[in-house]
Amino acid sequence: MPSIPRRPSGPRPDRRGTSDRPAAAPQPVDHAVIDYAIYVDGRREPAPPDFHDALARVRTTGEGFVWLGLHEPDERQMNEVAAAFDLHPLMVEDAVHAHQRPKLELYDDTVFLVLRTVKYLAHESFDRANDIVETGEIMVIAGRDFVLTVRHGEHTHLAGVRSRLERSPEHLALGPATVVHAVADRVVDSYVDVVNEMEDDVDELEERTFAASSRDIDIDVVYLFKREVLQLRRAVAPLASPLSLLAGNKTAPVARAMTPNGKEIRKHFRDVADHLTAVDDMVAEYDDRLTTLLNAAATKVNIQMNNDMRKISAWAAIAAIPTAVAGIYGMNFDVMPELHLEYSYPILLVVLLAACFTLWRVFHRYHWL
Repeated sequence: MPSIPRRPSGPRPDRRGTSDRPAAAPQPVDHAVIDYAIYVDGRREPAPPDFHDALARVRTTGEGFVWLGLHEPDERQMNEVAAAFDLHPLMVEDAVHAHQRPKLELYDDTVFLVLRTVKYLAHESFDRANDIVETGEIMVIAGRDFVLTVRHGEHTHLAGVRSRLERSPEHLALGPATVVHAVADRVVDSYVDVVNEMEDDVDELEERTFAASSRDIDIDVVYLFKREVLQLRRAVAPLASPLSLLAGNKTAPVARAMTPNGKEIRKHFRDVADHLTAVDDMVAEYDDRLTTLLNAAATKVNIQMNNDMRKISAWAAIAAIPTAVAGIYGMNFDVMPELHLEYSYPILLVVLLAACFTLWRVFHRYHWL
C-alpha cells in the first residue's frame, strides 16, 4: 500500500531556523516491550535478559517459540524488532502507524493479522454522553518460531490472555497459532460484552423515542448511537473474512505457517468465527433499529411541525376578520352610514365575536385547534 507522507518527528524549526523545543531522545526498544518469554512444549522457560537472545536460543535448539508483546512502538523501535525477526517492511509500517481495518495477510511464512478492539464507555445519561464505544488496535505477527503482539490503545491489555494460556500448556503446545487464536478470541469476546451492554441502551432509547412527545425528542442522541454502532460495525464486519480464512480448509498453508497441526487449530478458529457471526448479526440489528428510530423521530417532529403550522394558520384566519374590519372602518371617510348609528359599535363587536367564534368551532371540529 502507498505510504502517507508524515511530518518529521523532530523539533519544529522557527522562522530563524532554530528549534522551539529540545529534540526528544530516542527511546530504546525495551521501553515498548511489555513482556516476552520462551515456550517449549507449552511451558514457559526462563528467558534471557534480551529478546534477541531468546530468539537465538529458540532457533538454535529448534524447540519452542518466542512470544514478544509490544505497546505502541515507534518506527525506530519497530525497525529493530523487524531486523531481529526478519519482518517485511510493510508489516513494520502498518504496526507503527496503526489505524488499519481488520485484515489477514501472509508474507511467505509469516502471518499478519490486524484486529480492532472496542470498549464500552459507561455513562450516566444519554444527554451527557459524548462517546459510547472506544476503539483500539491489536496486530499479531506470527511465524513458526515466534509471535509478536503489537497493541495500540489503553484498553488492549493481553496479560489475562498470556496467563490463561500458560495455565493450559497442552493448548499452548500447538504453537504460535494458539496465541493468534487466543488474541482473536479475546477480541471477539469483548465484542460480545459491548453489544450486550449496548442492548439495554438501544432498548431504553427506543422506549424514550416512542414514549416522549415530539417536543421532548432529542434526535442528536439517536445520531450519537447511530454513529457509535457504525464505528462498532467497522471493527466487527471486516474481521469475518480473516477468521474465515483462518478456519477454512482451503487456507491450510496459512495455519501451517504458524503450526504443523493446522487441522486442530482451524477448529478453534471456527468457534471464534461463529461468535463473530452472532455479534455481527446483533450489530446489524442495532443499526436497523436505530435507523427506524431516526425515521420515527423525524416523522414525529414533522407531524408536530405540521400541527403547529395548522394552529398558526387557524389563529391567523380568526385574527384576519377583526383585522379586515378594522382596516375598513379605519379609513378616513365621512359618508359611511354605520358610523352614525347609535348601536353600531356594540353590533359590530357582536358580529366580530360571532364570526371569530364560528371559525374557532370549525377549526376545533377538524382538530386544527
